Amino acid sequence: MPATVDRSPEQARTPARPLDADAVRAAYRRWARIYDAVFGVVSGPARRRAIAALNALPDGRMLEVGVGTGLALPHYRPGLQVVGIDLSPEMLALARRKVERDRLDHVEALVEMDAEAMDLPDASFDAAVAMFVASVVPNPRRMMAEIRRVVRPGGAILLVNHFLAPPGIRRGIERAMAPFSRALGWHPDFAMEAVLTSAERARASLTPCPPLGLFTLVRLAND
Repeated sequence: MPATVDRSPEQARTPARPLDADAVRAAYRRWARIYDAVFGVVSGPARRRAIAALNALPDGRMLEVGVGTGLALPHYRPGLQVVGIDLSPEMLALARRKVERDRLDHVEALVEMDAEAMDLPDASFDAAVAMFVASVVPNPRRMMAEIRRVVRPGGAILLVNHFLAPPGIRRGIERAMAPFSRALGWHPDFAMEAVLTSAERARASLTPCPPLGLFTLVRLAND
């Protein structure tokens, strides 16, 4: 069996098997009804850390990129007016049911929208969060540029995601899972360099999150 060769940081910026919007929609159409029960449990601790960080911010308008089924929506404090966007109509339908059922008045809107081409005004949010989205979109840096555009200067940007592990057993497993990216709807072998520039990474606060540091909370100011 040939040895696994890790790509250089330059190559790591682009996943080996990039997803397209149709692949993402198809994957999350399959996942929508079991997403909360399956992925919601594993991602819960990291999601709660991101929500706590956002709830500590001053009152303001906040964008959740990739709102999905709305798992986070009931947990934002009322002083945050939340707009959620997602590419999956099936996921959004479930999120809207949560908003109606739980009377979440702090949710301003839930909109079907491409994270890489947001139909939103410049500097229209005080903060933005993208949870478990960076390894899903076809062009993560384009998503990041859009987030920077719609968040006001000095506003907070938070990312929560799984990133490629350091060399070792876990990295080997992630590389082995990479051919199944289209079925999974995300990249197991997703490197942080694919979404953050070296300057952004140097300025960012990185917090490993359970379980076992599988996810990382990234926080940076929109300078």
